[in-house]
Amino acid sequence: MPLLWLRVATVLYGVGLIHAILMLRQQGERSGRIAAPAVCLGMVFHFVSIVETAITYGYGELLSIRHAESALALIIAMIFTVLFVRYRTASPAAFIFPLIFLLTFTSAITQHPVAFSRSFHNGWIVFHVCMLLLGYAMLFLSFVSSLLYLVLSRQIKLKQTSSWASHMPALQEIDELGYKALLLGFPFMTVGLLAGAVVAQEHYGATYFTDPKVLLSLLMWGIYLLLLYTRWSAGWRGRKAAYLASVGFVVSVCAWGANYLSKLHRFIAP
Repeated sequence: MPLLWLRVATVLYGVGLIHAILMLRQQGERSGRIAAPAVCLGMVFHFVSIVETAITYGYGELLSIRHAESALALIIAMIFTVLFVRYRTASPAAFIFPLIFLLTFTSAITQHPVAFSRSFHNGWIVFHVCMLLLGYAMLFLSFVSSLLYLVLSRQIKLKQTSSWASHMPALQEIDELGYKALLLGFPFMTVGLLAGAVVAQEHYGATYFTDPKVLLSLLMWGIYLLLLYTRWSAGWRGRKAAYLASVGFVVSVCAWGANYLSKLHRFIAP
């Protein structure tokens, strides 16, 4: 049943994805009336799927890569809902919903039970994963804000503002939103990495530094630290901050993808 609820949520998110595509083609006004309730209902089914998975198979099952992708999609969808209520604009959906749908879709078609090592059934791992998921979600929001800033600033410069862009907040608000998302996401990411380091040091020793996931995560952390530093010291805002945030997002995607190459992050029982 958890997989069924997740697949229902995927279909409902698909409605949001179609709406996002129509918005880019400036045809999304009518579809928005259907997309909003569909996405909200999708989040309900999605949440039920995750809770039922934890009850049926145990919370350890949620640590698998596919379930983590599912949880990340739900967190991003919830953040988007908050933004919609706050700014009364669905314009960010054009950048957010492709990722939400992709994460949920891949999770819904490839889930299977995973046998985790007992040594990893502890609160540190759960805390590590939860912190990183929140960090990834907020840093993705920072990236989306950067994209919105770049697109809107270019359209304003060319005096060709499209209908979907005209409903977005002002450039200063978009830049400030990206900065706030970075301020919130960076501590989550930092604490999550530290928690993971504690567990890895205990079970693997210093050799965990050679893991590709660890190396890319440290690189990602360094880029976001640099982004914060340049904002505070050099006053980087607008385009410069947006470009650097985009680079950070690319590295974070690589770090997430390294989960599939990392033996350290599988926690599978021998």
